[in-house]
Amino acid sequence: MRIALLQTAGDPQNRPAANLDRLEEAAARAAAGGARLLVAPEMFLSGYNIGAQAAALVAENANGPSAARVADIAQRHGIAICYGYPERGADGAIYNSALLIDRTGATLLNFRKTHLFGDLDRAMFAPGPGTAELAELDGYKVGILICYDVEFPEAVRALALGDADLVIVPTANMKPYDAVSLFVVPARAFESELYVAYANRCGSEGDLDYMGLSCVGDPNGGNLVLAGDGEELVFADLDSERLKQARVLNTHMRDRRPEVYGRSR
Repeated sequence: MRIALLQTAGDPQNRPAANLDRLEEAAARAAAGGARLLVAPEMFLSGYNIGAQAAALVAENANGPSAARVADIAQRHGIAICYGYPERGADGAIYNSALLIDRTGATLLNFRKTHLFGDLDRAMFAPGPGTAELAELDGYKVGILICYDVEFPEAVRALALGDADLVIVPTANMKPYDAVSLFVVPARAFESELYVAYANRCGSEGDLDYMGLSCVGDPNGGNLVLAGDGEELVFADLDSERLKQARVLNTHMRDRRPEVYGRSR
């Protein structure tokens, strides 16, 4: 399965409609390049470093008008799409969420960021429950994490224990944390025997300088692809046979000893 990662600064004024226009243009290019899935960054719809008031103002529920437009884009271009957005839950709380819509326009997954990063996240969002849900896409079992979540091995492992083949990670990672793209994402892919697709922002937003470096971690270790630091549409080919072979050679999942992992600290 070919996938595409949209590395972008987004609309300079963080207008959801303008960002959806960008998504449509990227979906057309990704589909023309043979991709079956397009992944956009964390809080793609609205911008990430926007503050609690702005996040609440533009937040939508999971089946809101922006989701309807993305479903239309996915259906017309024949490509599944995962993108980040501010979600207003039924409880009234605002969540940092990501929605996965398939190429027919059907919603497959909605994930709420579980691990909130610093004061910026905590001032804007409630934490998600970390349900480790999976969906099927082109024969791959797929789960979602958001940005900081992937830096916790337990979060990826929870999806791997459900037999995930691919973890999609919309992100808004900033300098100087390039170690996440260079080392953490490949390590998560290797130790949990799956692919990790990490789609980052680039450019600047307020006091944040995003680093780019979108990547796809390989179950054999390393990255299948690594973007630069500017606007880019990155393609990677996932190979089910490569995944099978990696799971023969790499025995972390089979050699786990859960009975010794119960210590609280």
